[in-house]
Amino acid sequence: MLTIQWPWLFTLLPLPLLVYYTFPAVSSLHDVISFPFLSQARQLTADSHVTGFRIKPVTIIAIMMWIFLVAAIAKPVWVGDPVSLPTKGRNLMLAVDISPSMQEKDIQMGGEGVTRLSIVKSVVSDFVKRRDGDRLGLVVFGTQAFLHVPLTFDRKTITQQLNDVDIGMAGSKTAIGDAIGLSIKRLQNQLSDQRVLILLTDGANTTGQVDPIQSAKLAKQESVKIYTIGIGADIAAVDTFFGQRFINPSADLDEETLTEIAKLTQGKYFRAKTLNELRAVYDELDTLEAIAADTEVMRPKKELYFIPLAIALCLSMVIAILRFGKI
Repeated sequence: MLTIQWPWLFTLLPLPLLVYYTFPAVSSLHDVISFPFLSQARQLTADSHVTGFRIKPVTIIAIMMWIFLVAAIAKPVWVGDPVSLPTKGRNLMLAVDISPSMQEKDIQMGGEGVTRLSIVKSVVSDFVKRRDGDRLGLVVFGTQAFLHVPLTFDRKTITQQLNDVDIGMAGSKTAIGDAIGLSIKRLQNQLSDQRVLILLTDGANTTGQVDPIQSAKLAKQESVKIYTIGIGADIAAVDTFFGQRFINPSADLDEETLTEIAKLTQGKYFRAKTLNELRAVYDELDTLEAIAADTEVMRPKKELYFIPLAIALCLSMVIAILRFGKI
């Protein structure tokens, strides 16, 4: 919708004529300020008596130029449709384990076993879509921890980048402490009461420069709350030469450390053995870290003064060309 911020300035439109009829003509040209537009107005009057109100093209262009100049200073603005903006939101970092153990097919989805990472991509993508108003970031870790997506409001990018992650691209080991440390580094400049890390893994810390507990203590100092999730079934059937036997595919999961990390930072540890349990975990996280509900409405504005100003400038160039050509 087009609006005029200062419509009262259109009262300036008759100003050239007012000046022309208010101030008498000056006989001497010495020490007098020249007003080209007034000269055009006088010429217009003279021409009207001689030629029967015939107006020269240059005079018409001068009048149009003045109209567009007044339109420019009246500040035309295009006001867009109302947009709802969240008044508050979380700064939420997701840390996802992509070590080779995440390719274990011990969780059912659609009636068949799929890799743990595939389950995580499906559930976390749905979680990300619901976090309207939060700034989200993504850290992936294996032997090393990498910032895959910095904190952003662009949930579509987070989902796309998560789905593009491949198992083993960060190495074959698990650096939980480094993943926490990197996440803290990216969160430490954000609001202290709204910094959250959700760390998901299926194993134990086997490498890295920082111990997970030490990283958790640093997170506590920086007021970063950490929720930890241990993923993987606790029983699975495998076929052997001597027949079928049952194993625990999550034997390497260090639940004690994950629980301590969450406890130190006022967070919570979750255990997800099935697809439904993992979904329930992220549903609970939505409750624990509520999505911003309070919103304010704003209408985006775009200044348009440059359009009539540009037209006025072009018209002034036309006048200059006409005068130069003595038309």
